[in-house]
Amino acid sequence: MINLELPKKLRASANQAHQVAAQIFRPISRKYDLAEHEYPVELDTMAAMVDGLSDSGTQKISGAAGGRSDEDESPATMPVNANGGNMSALLNALETSWGDVGLMLSIPYQGLGNAAIAAVATDEQLERFGKVWASMAITEPSFGSDSAAVTTTAVLDGDEWVLNGEKIFVTAGERSTHIVVWASVDRSLGRAAIKSFVVPRDAPGLSVARLEHKLGIKASDTAVLLLQDCRIPKDNILGSPEVNVEKGFAGVMQTFDNTRPMVAAMAIGVTRAALEELRTILTDAGIEISYDTPPNNQHAAAAEFLRMEADYESAYLLAMRAAWMADNKQPNSLQASMSKAKAGRTGTDVTLKSVELAGAVGYSQRLLLEKWGRDSKILDIFEGTQQIQQLIVARRVLNKTSAELK
Repeated sequence: MINLELPKKLRASANQAHQVAAQIFRPISRKYDLAEHEYPVELDTMAAMVDGLSDSGTQKISGAAGGRSDEDESPATMPVNANGGNMSALLNALETSWGDVGLMLSIPYQGLGNAAIAAVATDEQLERFGKVWASMAITEPSFGSDSAAVTTTAVLDGDEWVLNGEKIFVTAGERSTHIVVWASVDRSLGRAAIKSFVVPRDAPGLSVARLEHKLGIKASDTAVLLLQDCRIPKDNILGSPEVNVEKGFAGVMQTFDNTRPMVAAMAIGVTRAALEELRTILTDAGIEISYDTPPNNQHAAAAEFLRMEADYESAYLLAMRAAWMADNKQPNSLQASMSKAKAGRTGTDVTLKSVELAGAVGYSQRLLLEKWGRDSKILDIFEGTQQIQQLIVARRVLNKTSAELK
């Protein structure tokens, strides 16, 4: 039989994250939705608590994907979970996003750039950058989903890299202490020469051009960054500095195998929040949701709820599988894209349908339903759009290269 129970340590961690979501995030969710670009000062206390728990050896409340922890308390009937860092991070992201996904993305020292560092950094770099707050800077004005089209350049000048370019849609771009920047060390070599660099916030030549006004996740700042002869130390290039034409881009893209299940978890958290709110509304309206009666014999709203709940469960299991594979060092590119595609689509479907079924109260600001509808859309876009995920899945299933299937 398949045992779907979580290991004991992961249950404890997820419970801690849920308490943070319920007691810290939910009470201030609307406040920062209406105060875009204002820093959520309440998160500083939480960050200090997380840091203290980490230093004392207690399970983290939240963490970046790819953490190299040693957690193996799986029941004997479960496959051995050799690491646990990715699955723990996924559950923590899910629970905190249930509270507020914008605030989750604003947690100090837990940026998406941390996942990139965990995925490809050397042991020495992990020691240096293990406690930084790192954002991820990939997208540029000239491209979005085609990550290989990076035009930002990095030129080695003595003991320093000199970076030039513009990055847009950088989550936590103004608040983080470091930026993981994708840049090409040789434009003539194409995608093989794309590397990731850790750029400190105070690096000369790095500046914030503006902050974006957005549809959702307003508690999270989204910045445009300029790199103008920005100088960083030579050893701030993540992983190997060598350009490998055969698989040079693979190491950089490995980051997505860690972060896509994380984004799926964010969508799953928002989805669950909407389903719970909708169930309360339907119950108060006298609509019974039964698991013993066929959906076609129930109220139309109850049948729709059951359909959406099934989508939620499948998205959850797909994301857990992708994280488990990452923890056990199994190639999970297919599963990571599947989980991201399924969860992103489910999130937008469920939140907007919940607004619709709730009627006027769902569309108003009396509840958080309309906010979750706005927040969920970005989760189907960033870290690779729905269309890009489907393209990746098709390539993996059909065993086609990017040149053969575009």
